[in-house]
Amino acid sequence: MSKKDMSRNVTKRHDFADYLNIQTGENPNFVLMGTGFTTLDENPGAQTSKKKYVNEKASSSSITSYETVFPFTSDLIVQQEAVLALYKVGRNHCTGSDAEFPYVRVELWDKAENKENEFAARLFIVSAEISSISGEDEIAVSGNLNAVGDPIDGTFNTTTKTFTPLNAGTAAPESGA
Repeated sequence: MSKKDMSRNVTKRHDFADYLNIQTGENPNFVLMGTGFTTLDENPGAQTSKKKYVNEKASSSSITSYETVFPFTSDLIVQQEAVLALYKVGRNHCTGSDAEFPYVRVELWDKAENKENEFAARLFIVSAEISSISGEDEIAVSGNLNAVGDPIDGTFNTTTKTFTPLNAGTAAPESGA
């Protein structure tokens, strides 16, 4: 296989879709984190434990937990609801549950079987850590979306903007946002 053929299999950034629930009431309002966002990455943040026994030359390590972080940078486009919601967290110095949002990361290359516009997804509760609101001409908002607890695997319908957990008995986590 040539290098060119192998590159066709590389997943591109636009093969992910990210949605932030900006609704504070019972009915979720997931909005696309697209226009305005110049970066939105995922750092799983694997935590390790290392141990070396007296009869071994090298230590062994194992994964003990994860501290997932989604660093982002966005242009402050006030018409983009996700950007504006994150800006307001920093502007208003929100803390605790007031700075938390349900967030869905969708894998658009992994379509749900026999379902229209539905793809594999993970639902996170994230705390929005706004580290910078800056710029000379154009204002940018940047920071981290820090995972709170474990993600829930499921599917997301990009038309109805509905998350469905894989385990029917798993309730979507609550948030103050």
